[in-house]
Amino acid sequence: MIGKMMKKRGLLRRVTPVSRVFGLDRGLPIDRFYIESFLEKHARSIQGCVLEIGEPVYTCKFGGGRVAASHVLSVEPGNPAATLTGDLETGEGVPKKMFDCAVLTQTLPFIYDVKAALTHCHAALKPGGVLLATFPGISQISRYDMDRWCDYWRFTDASAAKLFGDVFGGEQVTVATHGNVLAACAFLHGLASGELKPRELDHHDPDYQVLIGVRAVKK
Repeated sequence: MIGKMMKKRGLLRRVTPVSRVFGLDRGLPIDRFYIESFLEKHARSIQGCVLEIGEPVYTCKFGGGRVAASHVLSVEPGNPAATLTGDLETGEGVPKKMFDCAVLTQTLPFIYDVKAALTHCHAALKPGGVLLATFPGISQISRYDMDRWCDYWRFTDASAAKLFGDVFGGEQVTVATHGNVLAACAFLHGLASGELKPRELDHHDPDYQVLIGVRAVKK
């Protein structure tokens, strides 16, 4: 599909993207394809008492009957999906030693003190609890978030391993990267995952880290 699009004169030879909303208006975004691939691989960890940020989308999709209790943390008091109002950066409103799993997708770029947020995630987990986190390596700015609470960071597997290792211990952390140059270019243009072939999405090139996923276990 992308090959056909590139043959159309000027479609990708342009200074504006095809979509400014990550391809949401065209289908499943490419980063969301990788997020779901990562969470599906680690779905067995989504069990017991589970915390997710913003809304329980992935708790429901990948936890299923393994989830005994689902909690949603939001920094916004008016969020109707939230069961907890709190701030991962300060730790305010975040329970301690309560969760068997925490699902933290695309949240860390919008927190300035990432290490503090990870420390509070660690504290929120029970011993043996698992944090499943995803965040961008290559991505456009999220204008929605930038205008509300800022968009601070992009990561690499090296920075992720160091950040999570400092909090959880290096031996408790597994880092995976997803993407390649074609997927990165398509994502930056705002094409959706359905506009690439499965083999194009699945090809892994560690030098083009569109998405990074981390599984971290609390001792």
